[in-house]
Amino acid sequence: MPTFFTAINCMDGRVQLPVNEYLKKRYQVDYIDMITEPGPNGILAKMENQTLISSIEGRINISVEKHASKGIAVIGHHDCAGNPVDKEEQNKHTRQAIDYLKSKYPSLPVIGLWVNEDWLVEEA
Repeated sequence: MPTFFTAINCMDGRVQLPVNEYLKKRYQVDYIDMITEPGPNGILAKMENQTLISSIEGRINISVEKHASKGIAVIGHHDCAGNPVDKEEQNKHTRQAIDYLKSKYPSLPVIGLWVNEDWLVEEA
């Protein structure tokens, strides 16, 4: 049976592969269900666009219910066009997004990641 982890990641193609590889290795899973939006940590932190939030949640639910995802990661990154703020503010958004997702999915681990200027993944 294949194993999965859920990533709420930016649509920016530069961050897809590093995040995928990091999560597969760290959580020993076969696949990453990648949910992408421009600046998703900002979307989930600000809670201003209910349409996008509902869309993200619907995709998380598919990953959790159909793929038995082992957890959820929220990702921010350097040079993000969708959430163009500095690392400190992005990490604040990521922490707020984590708090929200933990309230929605209390049985799953929810983590935050930062992809730095060298496209390396760090825990946020």
